[in-house]
Amino acid sequence: MPRSRRKRYINPTSIAVSVATGVGLLLLVAVGLYRLALAPVSRDTQTKLVHIQSMGTKPLARKLRDEGLVRNATAFRLLVQSNKALGKSSAPQAGYYDLSPSMSSEEILARLCEGKVARRKVTFPEGFTVAQMAARLEEVLDIPRAEFLAAAQGARISRAVAFRLPKGRLEGYLFPSTYTFNVGEKPALIVSEMVASLSEVFARPYQAEIRRQKLTVPQLVTLASLIEREARVPQERPLIAGVIMNRLARGMRLQIDATVQYALGEHKSRLLYKDLKVNSPYNTYRHAGLPPGPICNPGLDCLLAALRPAKTDRLFYVAKADGTHVFTKTYEEHLQAIKKIRR
Repeated sequence: MPRSRRKRYINPTSIAVSVATGVGLLLLVAVGLYRLALAPVSRDTQTKLVHIQSMGTKPLARKLRDEGLVRNATAFRLLVQSNKALGKSSAPQAGYYDLSPSMSSEEILARLCEGKVARRKVTFPEGFTVAQMAARLEEVLDIPRAEFLAAAQGARISRAVAFRLPKGRLEGYLFPSTYTFNVGEKPALIVSEMVASLSEVFARPYQAEIRRQKLTVPQLVTLASLIEREARVPQERPLIAGVIMNRLARGMRLQIDATVQYALGEHKSRLLYKDLKVNSPYNTYRHAGLPPGPICNPGLDCLLAALRPAKTDRLFYVAKADGTHVFTKTYEEHLQAIKKIRR
């Protein structure tokens, strides 16, 4: 007689538990892989400057992956989308950022969403021209020099200052100092801050003293720019200012080589006689009086020397090899001083 088969009983609860366990394990694995994908790429803490432009999440994730800053572009996209769904953060903001492979994807996203853009200190020495400042900003802040030169115009300044600005290039009015700006900052904002610094450091604090003497702020800035280029020793600044003021009072041409250099648009170690004939209102060998504007951006010491020139009877000076000058009263004494220095 054939043996009867017994039906095997399957417990639905066991099936549900098994399925749930399997799904749970899969979720744990997925979450683990996701967390791993968001982990730092390496332990390298050296930052790199990254320019984030206005772009969608997908190209942003690819860019960060290509820069070696995130492990997985898809995981970064999911992070952005989940944060947005949960209302945890705003959208990534455009700008220049200091990012490193040691940062997690969450840290990078937080920095982008908060707009913590990279900042740099930039130093402009006394005597820099606007063109030299533009070159330094391009090097340090990645600002195209042409854009800065276009912004360095008097008509573009939005902040109130204690003096009248020229309509053209703001040569002389960009106060030389050390500033901290955002990388890629708008040039107009940088220009406005530098002009405002001149007002805050010189024009406003010394306003009463400026009113008591004969020159306007633009004339003082122009005079200070000449002193900045001529003086190599700090203690000679007021004396050079005094000589320039004496020559102006007598209607003499200033005959300052630095103005010719500015007119030529290039620095020459030694001027030739033909250079002194350059047709420019900045050529003080051909034109009497102060040049039409500053030839560089002077510092506070030279501005104060222009404001407080030394009382002297000297009308001439000639530079020695060590940077100091011989000051003389007459033209004959001046010629003798030149011969002595050349010997």
